[in-house]
Amino acid sequence: MATALAGGLLARGWSPADIALSDASSAPLEPHAARGCFTTTDNRVLLERSDVIVLAVKPQVMSAVLKPLADLAAARRPLVISIAAGIPVASLARWLGGALPVVRAMPNTPALVQAGATGLFASPEVSAAQRAEAEAILGAVGITLWVGDEALIDAVTAVSGSGPAYFFYVMEAMMAAGRELGLDEATARALTLQTALGAAQMAVSADVGPAELRRRVTSPGGTTERAIAAFDDADLKAVFGRALAACAARGTELAEQLGKSD
Repeated sequence: MATALAGGLLARGWSPADIALSDASSAPLEPHAARGCFTTTDNRVLLERSDVIVLAVKPQVMSAVLKPLADLAAARRPLVISIAAGIPVASLARWLGGALPVVRAMPNTPALVQAGATGLFASPEVSAAQRAEAEAILGAVGITLWVGDEALIDAVTAVSGSGPAYFFYVMEAMMAAGRELGLDEATARALTLQTALGAAQMAVSADVGPAELRRRVTSPGGTTERAIAAFDDADLKAVFGRALAACAARGTELAEQLGKSD
C-alpha cells in the first residue's frame, strides 16, 4: 500500500524529492530510489526529515516499530497517518510518546490501481491544514471520506476495506456458474469481469441508485427477474448483512487485541 501511495502521488505530479520511504530491507526501496525518492533503512532518519509520516507496517509489529521513535516524534510532532488495520488512535499516540496529531485511515486494495476508497478519522490534535494533507495523500489513489467517530472505522472496514473481496467472491461464483452452463473458462471470465466493470461504471455515473438501476434491467416475467427471485429466496441481502456485521465485529476485536501493548 505504501508503494501504491508513492506511485499515486507521483502520478498526481508530486516531486520525488518530497517523497521518502523507509524499509527494513533495501531491496523493496530500490525502485523508489530509481525514481528519485529518498530512501533509507533507518526509521529515525526518515522521521527527522519528514513532516508527515505514513505508517504502513503490519499491525502486529506496530508497537515495536513506534516505541523507539517516541522521543523524536514527541520533539518533531509530525502528522501521523496510519493505514494499519485494527490499531486505535490512542494506542498509536501512546506508543509515540504523547498526544500527536494522528489520522487513522482505512484504504482498500483498489488503491493499487488508483481506484481506492479510504475512510479517515482524525484525532482532536489534527489541524484543518493537516486534514487537507491527509486527504491529498490518500486521495492520490482514490476517493476519501471522513468519519466523525473512530468506531465507524470498523464499518468502513466492513463496507470498503474488505469489500473488494466480496466482489471478487461474486465474480468467482458467476464464472463457476457460467462454466456449469457450458461456457469455456476464458469466455466466462471475460463476460463476468466486463459485466462487473460496466455495472460499477454505470452505478458511479448514474443519477439514480443501484436499486433503480436493477429495476430497469429486471423486466417483469423476464430472465433477470427469475434470477433476482432466486437471490431473494436465499435471503441474499440478509447474508450480506450478517457478513458485514461479522467483519465489523472482527475489526473491534482486533482493536482491543492489538492496542493493548504497553
